[in-house]
Amino acid sequence: MDIRTDVAYQQCIGAKCGATFAVTESIFECPKCGDLLDVRYDWSRASLPKRLADFEAKWARQDDPLAFSGVWRFHELIPFAGREHIMTVGEGRTILQRADRVAPFAGLAAGKLFLQYEGLNPSGSFKDNGMTAAFSHARLVGASRAACASTGNTSASVALYSAVDGRVPAVVLVGSGKIAYGKLAQALDYGVRVLQVQGDFDACMHRVKEVAKQLNIYLMNSVNPFRLEGQKTIMYRILEGLGWEVPDWVVVPGGNLGNSSAFGKAFRELVETGLIKRPPRLAVINAAGADTLYRVVNEEKIAWQGGRVDDARIAAFYTQMDAENRRAKTLASAIEINRPVNLKKCLRALEWTGGIVEKVTDQEILDAKAQVGAGGFGCEPASAAGVAGVRKLRAAGVIGAGERVVCVLTGHALKDPHATVAYHTKAGAALAEDYGEYGVRTAAYANRPVAVEDNLEKIIAAIQS
Repeated sequence: MDIRTDVAYQQCIGAKCGATFAVTESIFECPKCGDLLDVRYDWSRASLPKRLADFEAKWARQDDPLAFSGVWRFHELIPFAGREHIMTVGEGRTILQRADRVAPFAGLAAGKLFLQYEGLNPSGSFKDNGMTAAFSHARLVGASRAACASTGNTSASVALYSAVDGRVPAVVLVGSGKIAYGKLAQALDYGVRVLQVQGDFDACMHRVKEVAKQLNIYLMNSVNPFRLEGQKTIMYRILEGLGWEVPDWVVVPGGNLGNSSAFGKAFRELVETGLIKRPPRLAVINAAGADTLYRVVNEEKIAWQGGRVDDARIAAFYTQMDAENRRAKTLASAIEINRPVNLKKCLRALEWTGGIVEKVTDQEILDAKAQVGAGGFGCEPASAAGVAGVRKLRAAGVIGAGERVVCVLTGHALKDPHATVAYHTKAGAALAEDYGEYGVRTAAYANRPVAVEDNLEKIIAAIQS
């Protein structure tokens, strides 16, 4: 499939601008107004299937790298790159689990809660869905270097694809002390240059954008619209797992808001093309210590308004946030972000889907994480924010008892093993001390190891107790 510049193009999301650019251009914000960019398609010129179920036939073509990938199996819905440019490592072969053991914790009946487990990706998180698309576009435009800012998962994914590709060396910027060892280990092991910047993610994001512009380096963060095209496919796989039926809710953790933005765009396009009749409602869950979106939507009442979002009020909000020296602080490091780059796209997704925003404490996140693990699929803390959010929204009556809900588990449990081990092994003062700054005081669902002597009778007694 050749590059179809008549099918795919880039467009500024600003209602007053709307400037368009070719997909062959390597730009990460509108050169005319500085706003975010979308990848757009002229669907009348695209080769679309008549129904979503037609994608199932590709499962039989396992010798075809594009059919083997859970992202590029949906090439017709992300037709910006030709086959010769596509960089894939078999990402997106993830599963949708009916989570009957977790459902009671969330307040739902059996058969109503599903977990989309993106921890099965090659680098252990959802980021691979976007990175295969971004690296493919980097090849298309002839990029010679790549860079990203990261709380951990992005750096791991960029490092993996850079190592496998071999043609696009990468550098990653992480905040000093702001990355879980499971994620840092991946970036180091895959051989990319790692810069530990003395600052948080927002500082790293600011600097990496400057570096990318000054050194002409391809930017791999989710401000890159091509990355979000890959992340759309998570929703296609959810629909496939549900027999192509649309759920009532899709619930996702909110950090830099790339996923929520991509998911909203995915469903908007599926409705536009007639492949589905309605979108599900989107619920974005912030950590209470990193609740920018929650404040913007629920307190400031800022909305997309058909593209007429109030930029001045957003700027004023950030000015006030800086004046109060508010900084993101949550043990869910993957969503520990103060200034989400995709804020406006997320506001758009919320409008398109009738979506809502909630926030949960770190205590609620760890409790939900323990329940997810007990149900068979461990996840990193940020992933569990979605399940904690469902529990809270169900208790408030926002989510109905009979509604079908899908939570996206964004990362593998081994991304942050320290959080898991501390929750299950420590109690009382030791637990409070370990999580002191995050307000975690109890471990109601802990699975505590039992100390036992090297004595057969005592081991048997411990097993039978």
